[in-house]
Formats: sequence, C-alpha cells, structure tokens
Amino acid sequence: MENQVQKTIAILLTEGFEQVEMTEPRKALEAEGFQTDLITPEGGDVKAWNETDWGDIFKAHKALNEASPNDYDALLLPGGVMNPDQLRMDKNAVAFVEAFFESDKPVAAICHAPMMLIEADVVEGRKVTSYPSLQTDLRNAGAEWVDEEVVVDGNLVTSRTPDDIPAFNQELIKLIKEGVHVGQQV
Repeated sequence: MENQVQKTIAILLTEGFEQVEMTEPRKALEAEGFQTDLITPEGGDVKAWNETDWGDIFKAHKALNEASPNDYDALLLPGGVMNPDQLRMDKNAVAFVEAFFESDKPVAAICHAPMMLIEADVVEGRKVTSYPSLQTDLRNAGAEWVDEEVVVDGNLVTSRTPDDIPAFNQELIKLIKEGVHVGQQV
C-alpha cells in the first residue's frame, strides 16, 4: 500500500444478510489494505444467510449506537432479503446511511440492499441497479433503474446479484481510492 492513511469501511448488516455479499467484498477491501468494521443494530453476533439456508455467524465490531459515520471512509450494504428489510425499519440505521450521502462518502449496495437507499431517500435522480424485484420500488423512488452488472453514479456503487461481485468489488475499490469520478452523474 502506498503512503496513505488507512481507510476504514463500515459494513452495516443484521440477521439474514447474504453471506457472500459481505464476505467477498470484505476480502477484496482488506486485500487493498482497508480496515472493515461490521456494524449491527445491537452488536454481538449476527447470522448470515447462505443462498438457501442459514450461514455462518460473524461477530460485530460495534453496535450501531457506538458507530459514527464520521469515523468511516465508505459504507458497504450487503443484500439478502431479510437484512435490508429489517434495517430499513431501524431509524438509526437509516440515519447512518443518510449521513454517508450527506458527506459525499462512497456507498456500495448490492442485490436487495438498495431498499435501504429508498428508505434513506437518496436515490431520486440517480442511476442504479439492484436485484430485479426492486426495480419498480426504485423507479417509484425517482431512480433510473437499469439492468447492468454494476452502476457507479457519483459516490454510489450498485450491483444486482452475487454473480456481479467481481465488478462490484472493482468499482467500489476504485471509488474509495479515487473518490467521486469526474463526469459521473450526481
């Protein structure tokens, strides 16, 4: 890693997040020398969903009330149906997401995670992708939904499914290293 301050990435999740949508981006981020912190509403252990059944258990680094968006350089939102559906009902989790947009920090959301972006009211006028079942919800929230492997719009990276993780990781890392790209929509 070049002579630079280590960047720290918040990973916001709760019970039922899609395991590979956290573990693979996390591995890629840590391979770049970034620190990752798992943040959950209550702290403690959190169980992943692994395709069709419960997956591994992970220990959170912090409870949401102990985490400040100011301490992080970017935010990763894994999908899974249960994870963002539960998080969007937590006003503190929604405020945590909003804070990253207010400070123009990179945010990455994959699969069903854009539900959190809808709840945080940050998709209007943005080009995004997601799991196909969310396209109507995203359009109704004012987003331009497209069926593409990965979409970068300003400080936001979105992808559709675990199949898109390699492209998702590449664009997330690029965005964290470079910041908002000139010429992208914001």
